[in-house]
Amino acid sequence: MEVISKGQNGEIMGVSSCIQNTLDGRILIDIEVQPASRRTEVSGFNDWRNRLSITVTEQARDGQANRAVVQVLSELFELDNYSIEIVQGHTSRMKRVKITGKSTEYITRLIEMELSK
Repeated sequence: MEVISKGQNGEIMGVSSCIQNTLDGRILIDIEVQPASRRTEVSGFNDWRNRLSITVTEQARDGQANRAVVQVLSELFELDNYSIEIVQGHTSRMKRVKITGKSTEYITRLIEMELSK
């Protein structure tokens, strides 16, 4: 799976383009979610939207898919569920997730390793 792509001006972009640092030291990740899928996993990186793609088997109702997303990310980043919070897009497939307790470099490395499987 291709993790690195070229941006509009020819610059090299990759998974790090969906990750932002906040002033208080937390990390924000832009993701897109596909609920009701066959698998629950980090399924790729959308170059066009600059978003991490996650598929979950749970339906998008009563917060089931959101809880599954938090679970996938907590397992990937080796964090407790309380360290991961959906801060934007609770009822949308396009979400922003806040991560507490890990560095940007660590998060980026784990995502890249997961996508290279």
